[in-house]
Amino acid sequence: MSRTSDRPDLTPLPQPQTSEGKTRRVGIEVEFSGITEEDCARILAQELDGAAGSNRPNHWQVSGSRLGSFECYLDSRPVEKLDTRGIGAHLRDLARSVVPVEIVSDPITPAEIPALDDALEALADAGATGTAGNLFLGFGTHFNPEVVSTAFKDVAPVLTAYALLEDHIRREADIDMSRRMMTWVDPFPRALVDRLAATDAPGDMRALIDCYLQHSPSRNRGLDMLCLFAHVDRPRVAAKMDMEMISARPTYHLRLPDCRIDESDWSLSKEWNRWVLVEQVAARPDLLARLCTAWRDHRASLTTLKSDWAHRVHDMLEGAGL
Repeated sequence: MSRTSDRPDLTPLPQPQTSEGKTRRVGIEVEFSGITEEDCARILAQELDGAAGSNRPNHWQVSGSRLGSFECYLDSRPVEKLDTRGIGAHLRDLARSVVPVEIVSDPITPAEIPALDDALEALADAGATGTAGNLFLGFGTHFNPEVVSTAFKDVAPVLTAYALLEDHIRREADIDMSRRMMTWVDPFPRALVDRLAATDAPGDMRALIDCYLQHSPSRNRGLDMLCLFAHVDRPRVAAKMDMEMISARPTYHLRLPDCRIDESDWSLSKEWNRWVLVEQVAARPDLLARLCTAWRDHRASLTTLKSDWAHRVHDMLEGAGL
């Protein structure tokens, strides 16, 4: 049965264009199991009017589709090194119980997200399963929204807004226990949130990057800023981080959402709207300032809990019409 009617309408970005006047795009990555990468590619090609093909084991592509190109592959470097015959083939098959198939899209416009939701529904109908299918899976969905610009004035409010909203978003999204246990999407350290919400918060991009590297030198965050910061100032990031797994690009890298592709009330659209909420708060300096003040009050109290902050944010957003 179609889930289209159950999806929320897409909330528009408060700044839908870059500073150069181009429509902002978002790259999307989705992890799941239950079907092979070949089946995944063939279904995507059929649903999106593209062509499926493969140029190496466990790695398929979709080209020429209505949403551009996709990569579909078994997401494990060790698995890719295994032989395709004999014991290697057997080990590849065993790995499918814990290693996700991942699809990676070309950057698309937010308006095209519902079309990708339709294609994911077809994958679910074919047997694709998400993170709730096994305690140890921890499959996720990643969004890579293009920045308005790499200027401090455009980046700092978004990072601060996410840091202040993170507890609320995690509570609303009910992030799966498997992903929380595996530390792939750890929350920002309280010390980082303190600095971002301080009256003397970092005042330029160099200070912001230094602050982030000091308090959150890890890719395993719900919002990974290292790809963007490496694009802005690669030497600064490389001085503190191993760059092998950091791909510099002018995007945020939201790693937080689960993949619940097989659940009827889940959609990319719903998860995307959570990100848009972050940008909506960032676009309202008055609201962001009130959240910063509330955070400082929260941290000054000796009797508050993380859950208290999540509820307070909920009430403040509701009061602001969000």
